[in-house]
Amino acid sequence: MIHSFFSLVTRHWISLLGSVIALVALVLVVMLFGMELAGYHGGPYLGILTYMLLPMGILFGLALIPIGVLRKRKIDRAAANHHQASPAGLPVIDLNDARTRGVLLASVAIGMVSLVVVAGATYKGVEVMESVPFCGTVCHTVMEPEHTAFQRSSHSKLRCADCHIGAGADWFVKSKISGSWQMVSVALHLYPTPIPSPVHNLRPARDTCEQCHWPTRHVGDKLQVRTKFADDEANSVTKTVLLMKVGGQQGMASSGIHWHVDRGVKIRFQSDPSRQNVFDVEMTAADGKVRTFKTREAATGPVEWRQMDCVDCHNRPSHTFKMPSLEIDNALEDGRIDKTLPFIKREGMRVLNGQYASHEEARVGIAREVAGFYKTSYADLSTSKAAAITKAGNSLGDIYAWNVFPKMKVTWGTYKSNLGHDDDAPGCFRCHDKKHVAPDGDKISGSCKLCHAVLADDEKDPEILKTLKP
Repeated sequence: MIHSFFSLVTRHWISLLGSVIALVALVLVVMLFGMELAGYHGGPYLGILTYMLLPMGILFGLALIPIGVLRKRKIDRAAANHHQASPAGLPVIDLNDARTRGVLLASVAIGMVSLVVVAGATYKGVEVMESVPFCGTVCHTVMEPEHTAFQRSSHSKLRCADCHIGAGADWFVKSKISGSWQMVSVALHLYPTPIPSPVHNLRPARDTCEQCHWPTRHVGDKLQVRTKFADDEANSVTKTVLLMKVGGQQGMASSGIHWHVDRGVKIRFQSDPSRQNVFDVEMTAADGKVRTFKTREAATGPVEWRQMDCVDCHNRPSHTFKMPSLEIDNALEDGRIDKTLPFIKREGMRVLNGQYASHEEARVGIAREVAGFYKTSYADLSTSKAAAITKAGNSLGDIYAWNVFPKMKVTWGTYKSNLGHDDDAPGCFRCHDKKHVAPDGDKISGSCKLCHAVLADDEKDPEILKTLKP
């Protein structure tokens, strides 16, 4: 049986080549899979090889075998015709013939084994393609900014596919079709720099975010304390205390910020593709009444109507890039940078806003600039606090590497967050600017009290914190 099958698949070079390719690919898949079971993990590229490329090699090799067999049969038929023999018809499968039975059984056995291997590899291949290392590191420079920010986010324990694809076959197929073009654009360097935001074909939040974050849950008010350091010699500390009216659904109605996603309220808005400039806003209340608020600013260029979704405010839930002042404040507060170093906030801002060609150049340049400042201006500290100065330079280098990516042209403020209304992004004020007016003269409110109560504003020692934390 084996001899008959071997003779059949090696009589023509095409079928022989296919047999070799299929066999080598099969052996490699089994070997690499065994290595994985033994605990060896070679990263996303090994997963691509094991569960995507090699199974395709098996299928390609198996496809070549019947081509070679048919090609050989055609050659034999031509030779027979040349000697005036009767042309051969379709092959006759005679199961009474031992050779035929052997070839058939061998073909079925190899086909079944190949089917099991390819099916298992396909399943594992999908698992690899939806892993965080595959999404974040396979494309190297292209997804490096998003992957870096993701690792610092509160969603870092999730998979990229949980939010970008979600459950269901339809969005899985859409994502793979989109991913095929992304693979081509990466290979041919057709991708834009920086990657544009927002993602216009993102799945609605009700199918992804709301699987964990329930809009019907009442959150209520939350206390938020913001610590800020000045750029003076003492790095003077002030605190702002806000009572955020997060709200949510309570009973039959919603309140606070999350009123926008009340089940009985529907909000649509017209904006440019960046969604940073909002023109007309349309609100449909629970009673079905529709109100339209128009802005005096005329829309220029392409515009789109969009139903308000969670990501219109939480537009960077897992890929947040902070501004240098906030990053330095956080580092000073949690001790990564020594707050007793004179002018470290000012100098940190200066070096972070420098121009560097790469992360490596930035780390070296930032550390050198910080050390040089203290050596020149505070010679005594450059010795007594040498370790703290070195640590500060390294921490500032980390901050730069987390937020700025020269190769992708991502710099400070490239990706804006719509939560709040910081200097770098209008956020809430895209709509709540008192410039969106209804026909009856009513305006979308711009009152600060809608979203929060200010309990302390840049105070050195807020009284409210003494009350809350005696």
